[in-house]
Amino acid sequence: MKIAYLGPEASFTQLAASQIFENETLVPHSSILDCFNAVKNGEVKKAVVPLENSIEGTVSMTLDYLYDFKNISIEAEVVMPIAHHLLVNKENPEFDTVISHPQALAQCYHSLDKNFKDYTRKDFSSTAAAAKYVSENPDKKIAAIANSYAANLYDLKILKKNIHDFEQNHTRFIVISLTKNSLKLKHKLIGEKTSLIITLPEDHAGGLHQVLSVFAWRKMNLSKIESRTLKTGLGNYFFYINVANEWHPILSENALAELRSIGAEVRFLGHYEEYLVKD
Repeated sequence: MKIAYLGPEASFTQLAASQIFENETLVPHSSILDCFNAVKNGEVKKAVVPLENSIEGTVSMTLDYLYDFKNISIEAEVVMPIAHHLLVNKENPEFDTVISHPQALAQCYHSLDKNFKDYTRKDFSSTAAAAKYVSENPDKKIAAIANSYAANLYDLKILKKNIHDFEQNHTRFIVISLTKNSLKLKHKLIGEKTSLIITLPEDHAGGLHQVLSVFAWRKMNLSKIESRTLKTGLGNYFFYINVANEWHPILSENALAELRSIGAEVRFLGHYEEYLVKD
């Protein structure tokens, strides 16, 4: 079975995907959008993409594509600790520019500001791509932020370890597919949840309160609610909502029916389990 992931090789997403799908064929893709398209077009059965980081919050592109790709569902979620290191080329350890994925740069903001304040910072498509670029360009004065696996793979020197700003740095990754199956893994189970995308019929006073009250009086715990713009005009949003714990067939289905009765558009992304994996 082919599984897409945000690459290239040695990305944090690949490290997560390799623990979820130990015996499957992992296929790197250059962007989160490419991963979604690979699933949609049947090029792969599933994909692993980042959803949220404990320091920098939600990966907005992933939320947008969950809304845009109407047939794609979530099968599982894994949480993995993240450790960022500063990597340089062994042939040329001097640098005046630090490159990495925007999320990685943001997660190391204070460390970079303290130790490399006047150095240029540039966004790259992924941490692994940044490491690969440093490896292939010994003539350039650049350093990358990436993981130790990337350092080994691309033969780079770890100049400074653990430069992320907060010790408790974790990222959530989700498994997406065209099915609504709940994927069972052998890793440590830490919870279960249901993900929904809800769009209000119009922007009016009390509209969001109406939606939240549907869950409140049923005592359904919402572990996350986040708004994203619909890109159709100011004030137009959809809401990504996670309902914690088990899915009650009658209680939960009635909640969805009530949401639709007040004119909300509701999309069920899946009920799935959450696991903890190693870095």
